[in-house]
Amino acid sequence: MSKRLLLTGLIILAIFAVIFGWRQVRQGGGHQGGPAPALTVQAAAVTPHAVPRSLQAVGTLQAVREVTLSADTAGRVVAIRFEAGERAAQGAPLVELYSAPERADRAAAKAHADFARLQLARSRELAPTGAEPRELLEQRRADLQQAEAAVAQLDARIAQKMVRAPFSGRIGIRRVNLGQYLNPGDPIATLTALDRLYVNFTLPQQALSNIRVGAAVRLTSDAWPGREFQARVNAVEPIVGADTRNISVQAVFANPGEALRPGMYVTANLVLPPQPDAIVVPATAITTSATGESVIVVRGKNPTREGEAAVVPVETGRRIDDSIVVTRGLKAGDVVVETGQLRLQPGAKVTVAQARAKAAAPARR
Repeated sequence: MSKRLLLTGLIILAIFAVIFGWRQVRQGGGHQGGPAPALTVQAAAVTPHAVPRSLQAVGTLQAVREVTLSADTAGRVVAIRFEAGERAAQGAPLVELYSAPERADRAAAKAHADFARLQLARSRELAPTGAEPRELLEQRRADLQQAEAAVAQLDARIAQKMVRAPFSGRIGIRRVNLGQYLNPGDPIATLTALDRLYVNFTLPQQALSNIRVGAAVRLTSDAWPGREFQARVNAVEPIVGADTRNISVQAVFANPGEALRPGMYVTANLVLPPQPDAIVVPATAITTSATGESVIVVRGKNPTREGEAAVVPVETGRRIDDSIVVTRGLKAGDVVVETGQLRLQPGAKVTVAQARAKAAAPARR
Protein backbone atom coordinates (compact mmCIF):
# COMPACT_ATOMS: atom_id res chain seq x y z
CA MET A 1 0.00 0.00 0.00
CA SER A 2 2.85 2.42 0.80
CA LYS A 3 4.45 1.72 -2.57
CA ARG A 4 1.19 2.51 -4.34
CA LEU A 5 0.82 5.78 -2.45
CA LEU A 6 4.41 6.73 -3.27
CA LEU A 7 3.85 5.98 -6.95
CA THR A 8 0.69 8.08 -7.02
CA GLY A 9 2.51 11.01 -5.40
CA LEU A 10 5.33 10.81 -7.95
CA ILE A 11 2.81 10.89 -10.81
CA ILE A 12 1.10 13.94 -9.34
CA LEU A 13 4.43 15.73 -8.93
CA ALA A 14 5.33 14.94 -12.54
CA ILE A 15 2.04 16.38 -13.76
CA PHE A 16 2.58 19.61 -11.79
CA ALA A 17 6.12 19.84 -13.14
CA VAL A 18 4.86 19.57 -16.74
CA ILE A 19 2.19 22.24 -16.16
CA PHE A 20 4.70 24.58 -14.51
CA GLY A 21 7.15 24.16 -17.38
CA TRP A 22 4.46 24.80 -19.98
CA ARG A 23 3.44 28.05 -18.23
CA GLN A 24 7.02 29.19 -18.09
CA VAL A 25 7.35 28.70 -21.84
CA ARG A 26 4.13 30.65 -22.48
CA GLN A 27 5.33 33.54 -20.32
CA GLY A 28 8.70 33.76 -22.03
CA GLY A 29 10.58 31.57 -19.63
CA GLY A 30 11.84 29.58 -22.61
CA HIS A 31 14.34 32.35 -23.34
CA GLN A 32 16.30 31.29 -20.25
CA GLY A 33 16.72 34.97 -19.23
CA GLY A 34 17.83 36.11 -22.74
CA PRO A 35 16.83 39.51 -24.18
CA ALA A 36 13.32 39.86 -25.66
CA PRO A 37 13.18 40.46 -29.44
CA ALA A 38 12.78 44.08 -30.60
CA LEU A 39 9.37 45.10 -31.92
CA THR A 40 9.09 46.93 -35.23
CA VAL A 41 7.06 50.16 -35.11
CA GLN A 42 6.27 53.11 -37.34
CA ALA A 43 7.44 56.40 -35.90
CA ALA A 44 7.86 60.03 -36.95
CA ALA A 45 10.37 62.68 -35.95
CA VAL A 46 8.53 65.79 -34.73
CA THR A 47 9.39 69.03 -36.54
CA PRO A 48 7.83 72.34 -35.38
CA HIS A 49 6.08 74.37 -38.05
CA ALA A 50 3.38 77.01 -38.37
CA VAL A 51 -0.19 75.73 -38.41
CA PRO A 52 -3.29 77.66 -39.44
CA ARG A 53 -5.70 78.89 -36.79
CA SER A 54 -9.35 79.83 -36.99
CA LEU A 55 -12.40 80.54 -34.85
CA GLN A 56 -15.38 78.43 -35.80
CA ALA A 57 -19.03 79.40 -35.47
CA VAL A 58 -22.41 78.62 -36.97
CA GLY A 59 -23.60 81.39 -39.28
CA THR A 60 -26.88 82.33 -40.92
CA LEU A 61 -27.05 83.65 -44.47
CA GLN A 62 -28.86 86.86 -45.30
CA ALA A 63 -29.38 88.60 -48.63
CA VAL A 64 -27.57 91.89 -49.15
CA ARG A 65 -30.65 93.15 -51.06
CA GLU A 66 -34.05 91.65 -50.30
CA VAL A 67 -37.51 93.23 -50.23
CA THR A 68 -41.14 92.23 -50.02
CA LEU A 69 -42.88 93.93 -52.93
CA SER A 70 -46.07 95.85 -52.18
CA ALA A 71 -48.16 98.64 -53.64
CA ASP A 72 -47.92 102.24 -52.45
CA THR A 73 -51.64 102.87 -52.99
CA ALA A 74 -54.87 100.90 -53.00
CA GLY A 75 -56.32 99.49 -56.19
CA ARG A 76 -57.52 96.48 -58.16
CA VAL A 77 -54.97 94.26 -59.90
CA VAL A 78 -55.49 94.45 -63.67
CA ALA A 79 -52.19 92.87 -64.83
CA ILE A 80 -49.55 90.55 -63.41
CA ARG A 81 -46.36 90.62 -65.49
CA PHE A 82 -44.11 88.11 -63.76
CA GLU A 83 -43.88 84.40 -63.01
CA ALA A 84 -42.82 83.03 -59.64
CA GLY A 85 -39.15 82.11 -59.51
CA GLU A 86 -38.05 84.07 -62.57
CA ARG A 87 -35.44 86.80 -62.70
CA ALA A 88 -36.52 90.43 -62.93
CA ALA A 89 -34.41 93.32 -64.17
CA GLN A 90 -34.28 96.59 -62.28
CA GLY A 91 -37.28 98.76 -63.19
CA ALA A 92 -39.23 95.92 -64.81
CA PRO A 93 -43.04 96.26 -64.39
CA LEU A 94 -44.45 93.49 -62.21
CA VAL A 95 -48.02 94.33 -61.14
CA GLU A 96 -50.38 96.97 -62.55
CA LEU A 97 -53.36 98.41 -60.66
CA TYR A 98 -56.46 99.99 -62.16
CA SER A 99 -55.59 103.59 -63.09
CA ALA A 100 -58.22 104.72 -65.64
CA PRO A 101 -59.56 107.62 -63.48
CA GLU A 102 -56.08 108.98 -62.88
CA ARG A 103 -55.26 108.81 -66.60
CA ALA A 104 -58.44 110.69 -67.46
CA ASP A 105 -57.60 113.36 -64.89
CA ARG A 106 -54.14 113.61 -66.39
CA ALA A 107 -55.54 114.17 -69.89
CA ALA A 108 -57.66 117.05 -68.56
CA ALA A 109 -54.70 118.49 -66.67
CA LYS A 110 -52.53 118.19 -69.78
CA ALA A 111 -55.10 120.11 -71.86
CA HIS A 112 -55.26 122.84 -69.24
CA ALA A 113 -51.46 123.06 -69.21
CA ASP A 114 -51.36 123.35 -73.01
CA PHE A 115 -53.92 126.19 -72.93
CA ALA A 116 -51.99 127.94 -70.17
CA ARG A 117 -48.84 127.66 -72.27
CA LEU A 118 -50.57 129.34 -75.24
CA GLN A 119 -51.91 132.12 -73.02
CA LEU A 120 -48.44 132.74 -71.63
CA ALA A 121 -46.93 132.90 -75.11
CA ARG A 122 -49.56 135.49 -76.16
CA SER A 123 -48.93 137.61 -73.08
CA ARG A 124 -45.19 137.56 -73.72
CA GLU A 125 -45.88 139.15 -77.13
CA LEU A 126 -48.41 141.76 -75.95
CA ALA A 127 -46.91 142.82 -72.61
CA PRO A 128 -43.86 144.61 -74.11
CA THR A 129 -46.15 146.68 -76.37
CA GLY A 130 -48.39 147.73 -73.50
CA ALA A 131 -51.45 146.00 -74.89
CA GLU A 132 -51.59 143.83 -71.76
CA PRO A 133 -50.39 144.70 -68.27
CA ARG A 134 -47.33 142.94 -66.95
CA GLU A 135 -49.35 141.71 -64.00
CA LEU A 136 -51.38 139.58 -66.43
CA LEU A 137 -48.13 138.14 -67.85
CA GLU A 138 -47.02 137.10 -64.38
CA GLN A 139 -50.47 135.64 -63.66
CA ARG A 140 -50.38 133.48 -66.79
CA ARG A 141 -46.86 132.34 -65.98
CA ALA A 142 -48.10 131.17 -62.58
CA ASP A 143 -51.13 129.47 -64.21
CA LEU A 144 -48.82 127.46 -66.47
CA GLN A 145 -46.64 126.38 -63.55
CA GLN A 146 -49.71 125.31 -61.61
CA ALA A 147 -51.05 123.33 -64.57
CA GLU A 148 -47.71 121.58 -65.13
CA ALA A 149 -47.56 120.71 -61.40
CA ALA A 150 -51.03 119.14 -61.66
CA VAL A 151 -49.81 116.99 -64.57
CA ALA A 152 -46.72 115.94 -62.60
CA GLN A 153 -48.87 115.06 -59.58
CA LEU A 154 -51.10 112.82 -61.68
CA ASP A 155 -48.03 111.21 -63.28
CA ALA A 156 -46.83 110.31 -59.79
CA ARG A 157 -50.22 108.85 -58.86
CA ILE A 158 -50.27 106.79 -62.06
CA ALA A 159 -46.72 105.58 -61.34
CA GLN A 160 -47.93 104.35 -57.94
CA LYS A 161 -50.38 102.11 -59.78
CA MET A 162 -47.47 100.20 -61.32
CA VAL A 163 -45.25 98.06 -59.03
CA ARG A 164 -41.73 97.78 -60.47
CA ALA A 165 -38.61 95.89 -59.43
CA PRO A 166 -36.39 98.22 -57.37
CA PHE A 167 -33.30 96.14 -58.26
CA SER A 168 -32.39 93.06 -60.27
CA GLY A 169 -33.10 89.79 -58.55
CA ARG A 170 -35.16 86.63 -58.37
CA ILE A 171 -38.87 86.81 -57.61
CA GLY A 172 -40.40 84.53 -54.99
CA ILE A 173 -43.82 82.93 -54.77
CA ARG A 174 -46.69 85.09 -56.06
CA ARG A 175 -49.19 86.17 -53.38
CA VAL A 176 -51.72 88.09 -55.48
CA ASN A 177 -54.25 87.20 -58.16
CA LEU A 178 -55.75 89.02 -61.08
CA GLY A 179 -58.72 91.12 -60.00
CA GLN A 180 -57.68 91.15 -56.34
CA TYR A 181 -58.05 94.43 -54.46
CA LEU A 182 -54.79 95.48 -52.81
CA ASN A 183 -54.37 97.80 -49.89
CA PRO A 184 -51.11 99.71 -49.34
CA GLY A 185 -48.48 97.37 -47.89
CA ASP A 186 -50.16 94.10 -48.91
CA PRO A 187 -47.41 91.63 -49.92
CA ILE A 188 -47.12 90.77 -53.60
CA ALA A 189 -43.93 88.65 -53.69
CA THR A 190 -40.36 88.74 -52.47
CA LEU A 191 -37.50 90.01 -54.62
CA THR A 192 -34.02 88.81 -53.66
CA ALA A 193 -30.62 89.51 -55.19
CA LEU A 194 -28.60 86.30 -54.78
CA ASP A 195 -25.30 87.46 -56.28
CA ARG A 196 -23.97 88.66 -52.90
CA LEU A 197 -24.91 87.45 -49.42
CA TYR A 198 -24.21 88.29 -45.80
CA VAL A 199 -23.25 85.68 -43.21
CA ASN A 200 -24.06 86.59 -39.61
CA PHE A 201 -22.42 84.75 -36.72
CA THR A 202 -21.35 85.33 -33.13
CA LEU A 203 -18.06 84.78 -31.32
CA PRO A 204 -17.24 84.86 -27.59
CA GLN A 205 -15.95 88.11 -26.17
CA GLN A 206 -12.54 86.48 -25.56
CA ALA A 207 -12.03 86.57 -29.34
CA LEU A 208 -12.46 90.35 -29.60
CA SER A 209 -8.75 91.02 -30.15
CA ASN A 210 -8.77 88.66 -33.16
CA ILE A 211 -11.78 90.19 -34.93
CA ARG A 212 -11.17 92.97 -37.42
CA VAL A 213 -12.92 94.35 -40.48
CA GLY A 214 -11.51 92.80 -43.64
CA ALA A 215 -10.52 89.50 -42.00
CA ALA A 216 -11.00 86.39 -44.13
CA VAL A 217 -13.81 83.96 -43.34
CA ARG A 218 -14.10 80.47 -44.86
CA LEU A 219 -17.63 79.13 -45.28
CA THR A 220 -18.73 75.53 -45.75
CA SER A 221 -22.22 74.08 -46.07
CA ASP A 222 -23.56 70.56 -45.90
CA ALA A 223 -25.53 71.42 -49.05
CA TRP A 224 -22.22 71.54 -50.97
CA PRO A 225 -19.80 69.00 -49.42
CA GLY A 226 -16.18 69.72 -50.21
CA ARG A 227 -16.88 73.25 -51.50
CA GLU A 228 -15.59 76.36 -49.76
CA PHE A 229 -16.77 79.97 -50.06
CA GLN A 230 -14.54 82.95 -49.25
CA ALA A 231 -15.99 85.90 -47.31
CA ARG A 232 -14.66 89.08 -45.70
CA VAL A 233 -15.74 90.68 -42.43
CA ASN A 234 -17.50 93.94 -43.24
CA ALA A 235 -19.00 94.86 -39.87
CA VAL A 236 -18.58 94.08 -36.17
CA GLU A 237 -21.32 94.94 -33.69
CA PRO A 238 -19.84 97.51 -31.27
CA ILE A 239 -21.99 96.25 -28.37
CA VAL A 240 -21.42 92.86 -26.72
CA GLY A 241 -24.60 90.88 -26.13
CA ALA A 242 -25.80 91.37 -22.57
CA ASP A 243 -27.25 87.85 -22.29
CA THR A 244 -24.64 85.77 -24.09
CA ARG A 245 -21.53 87.98 -23.88
CA ASN A 246 -21.01 87.22 -27.55
CA ILE A 247 -19.95 89.57 -30.35
CA SER A 248 -22.06 89.73 -33.50
CA VAL A 249 -20.01 89.64 -36.71
CA GLN A 250 -21.15 90.08 -40.29
CA ALA A 251 -19.20 89.08 -43.40
CA VAL A 252 -20.07 89.48 -47.08
CA PHE A 253 -19.21 87.20 -49.97
CA ALA A 254 -19.95 86.58 -53.63
CA ASN A 255 -22.37 83.74 -54.35
CA PRO A 256 -21.38 82.34 -57.75
CA GLY A 257 -24.10 80.38 -59.45
CA GLU A 258 -26.52 81.29 -56.64
CA ALA A 259 -25.33 78.15 -54.83
CA LEU A 260 -26.34 79.35 -51.37
CA ARG A 261 -29.63 80.90 -50.32
CA PRO A 262 -30.65 83.33 -47.57
CA GLY A 263 -31.75 81.60 -44.38
CA MET A 264 -29.32 78.67 -44.71
CA TYR A 265 -26.97 77.67 -41.91
CA VAL A 266 -23.25 77.46 -42.70
CA THR A 267 -20.05 76.82 -40.80
CA ALA A 268 -17.98 79.99 -40.60
CA ASN A 269 -14.26 79.86 -39.84
CA LEU A 270 -12.67 83.22 -39.06
CA VAL A 271 -9.07 82.92 -40.25
CA LEU A 272 -6.47 83.95 -37.64
CA PRO A 273 -2.70 84.42 -37.98
CA PRO A 274 -0.96 81.01 -38.01
CA GLN A 275 0.43 79.52 -34.80
CA PRO A 276 4.24 79.39 -35.13
CA ASP A 277 6.47 76.47 -34.06
CA ALA A 278 3.56 74.16 -33.24
CA ILE A 279 4.16 70.50 -32.35
CA VAL A 280 1.71 68.35 -34.32
CA VAL A 281 1.40 64.56 -34.13
CA PRO A 282 -1.02 62.09 -35.73
CA ALA A 283 -4.17 61.47 -33.73
CA THR A 284 -3.29 57.75 -33.64
CA ALA A 285 -0.18 58.54 -31.59
CA ILE A 286 -2.22 59.82 -28.64
CA THR A 287 -3.22 57.29 -25.97
CA THR A 288 -5.94 58.27 -23.52
CA SER A 289 -6.27 56.62 -20.13
CA ALA A 290 -7.58 57.35 -16.65
CA THR A 291 -4.34 59.20 -15.83
CA GLY A 292 -4.55 61.46 -18.90
CA GLU A 293 -3.09 61.55 -22.39
CA SER A 294 0.32 60.22 -23.37
CA VAL A 295 2.51 59.24 -26.30
CA ILE A 296 5.28 56.68 -26.67
CA VAL A 297 8.63 58.16 -27.65
CA VAL A 298 11.66 56.21 -28.89
CA ARG A 299 14.72 56.96 -26.71
CA GLY A 300 18.30 56.08 -27.54
CA LYS A 301 21.45 57.13 -29.34
CA ASN A 302 19.80 56.80 -32.74
CA PRO A 303 16.02 56.91 -32.09
CA THR A 304 15.18 57.28 -35.77
CA ARG A 305 16.36 53.68 -36.22
CA GLU A 306 16.10 51.89 -32.87
CA GLY A 307 15.83 52.45 -29.15
CA GLU A 308 13.64 51.90 -26.14
CA ALA A 309 9.98 52.83 -25.71
CA ALA A 310 9.24 55.54 -23.15
CA VAL A 311 5.82 56.78 -22.09
CA VAL A 312 5.60 60.61 -22.08
CA PRO A 313 2.53 62.43 -20.62
CA VAL A 314 1.32 65.22 -22.91
CA GLU A 315 -1.26 67.99 -23.06
CA THR A 316 -3.12 68.43 -26.33
CA GLY A 317 -4.89 71.31 -28.01
CA ARG A 318 -7.10 71.51 -31.04
CA ARG A 319 -7.53 68.84 -33.65
CA ILE A 320 -6.60 69.56 -37.28
CA ASP A 321 -8.06 66.89 -39.56
CA ASP A 322 -6.16 63.69 -38.62
CA SER A 323 -3.56 65.48 -36.48
CA ILE A 324 -3.52 66.96 -32.96
CA VAL A 325 -1.52 69.91 -31.66
CA VAL A 326 0.54 68.98 -28.57
CA THR A 327 0.90 71.97 -26.27
CA ARG A 328 3.14 70.37 -23.60
CA GLY A 329 5.29 67.27 -23.19
CA LEU A 330 7.10 67.00 -26.54
CA LYS A 331 9.96 68.90 -28.11
CA ALA A 332 11.43 69.16 -31.56
CA GLY A 333 13.25 66.03 -32.67
CA ASP A 334 11.32 63.54 -30.50
CA VAL A 335 10.53 60.35 -32.41
CA VAL A 336 6.90 59.49 -31.69
CA VAL A 337 5.40 56.07 -32.29
CA GLU A 338 2.37 56.51 -34.54
CA THR A 339 0.65 53.12 -34.30
CA GLY A 340 0.78 49.96 -32.18
CA GLN A 341 1.30 51.59 -28.80
CA LEU A 342 -0.86 49.08 -26.95
CA ARG A 343 1.59 46.23 -27.51
CA LEU A 344 4.55 48.23 -26.19
CA GLN A 345 5.70 48.28 -22.60
CA PRO A 346 7.94 50.99 -21.08
CA GLY A 347 11.56 50.06 -21.76
CA ALA A 348 10.72 47.64 -24.59
CA LYS A 349 13.23 47.43 -27.44
CA VAL A 350 11.87 48.81 -30.71
CA THR A 351 13.08 49.06 -34.28
CA VAL A 352 11.79 52.00 -36.32
CA ALA A 353 10.52 50.84 -39.69
CA GLN A 354 9.67 54.28 -41.00
CA ALA A 355 11.15 57.46 -39.59
CA ARG A 356 9.98 60.62 -41.31
CA ALA A 357 10.00 64.29 -40.38
CA LYS A 358 6.63 66.00 -39.98
CA ALA A 359 7.51 68.83 -42.29
CA ALA A 360 4.29 69.29 -44.21
CA ALA A 361 1.70 71.53 -42.61
CA PRO A 362 -1.60 69.88 -41.83
CA ALA A 363 -4.69 70.67 -43.80
CA ARG A 364 -6.57 73.85 -42.95
CA ARG A 365 -9.29 73.83 -40.38
